[in-house]
Amino acid sequence: MIKILIADDHPYIREGLKKIISKEPGMTVADEASNGQEALNKAWEKDYDVVLLDISMHGMSGLDVLKQLKKQKPKLAILILTMHPEEEYAVRVLKLGASGYLIKESAPDELIRAIKKVSEGGKYVSSSVAERLAFEIGTDYTKPLHAALADREYQVMCMIGKGKTARKIAEELSLSVKTVNTYRSRILEKMKMKTSSEIIYYAVKNNLI
Repeated sequence: MIKILIADDHPYIREGLKKIISKEPGMTVADEASNGQEALNKAWEKDYDVVLLDISMHGMSGLDVLKQLKKQKPKLAILILTMHPEEEYAVRVLKLGASGYLIKESAPDELIRAIKKVSEGGKYVSSSVAERLAFEIGTDYTKPLHAALADREYQVMCMIGKGKTARKIAEELSLSVKTVNTYRSRILEKMKMKTSSEIIYYAVKNNLI
């Protein structure tokens, strides 16, 4: 029996996932978490075969949860399930140790296939992500500017790239506007830019949004 922990801050998403999984023999939703810290606590206290983890949760982000879980339980299969397009986070989370990356809009049968594959120790990615990974691994070039960003800075950079205001970003990430502006300043400094417009242009040009 594949024991699954669902970590997502939207109750209706968790409910929908439970309904899909409950129809599949050999799988069970052993637990659920509504935020990152709760997901960490439960994963440390109990043993699961697969964690379905959302990236954009209020408070501690899924990226932070992923990094901490892989430090404590490196063999735990973590399948990222998110609304973000593959180009935005897929390669990054796979390099951090995620077992797979799946869009929430994916068909139920694809979710089941992904859970089965990662529970057996495999990786689950779409063909487009696989091609991009192969390209990055096989290409020797200077790292892109955004490679210098910490995970939270990268997350904020992508949101700025979408044209979101500091206040909107603060609301979505449960941060203060002051903290978001601090991240923005660090991003501009690390990427040697001066304005948000440059970030937007860079994000579009590099297919990060």
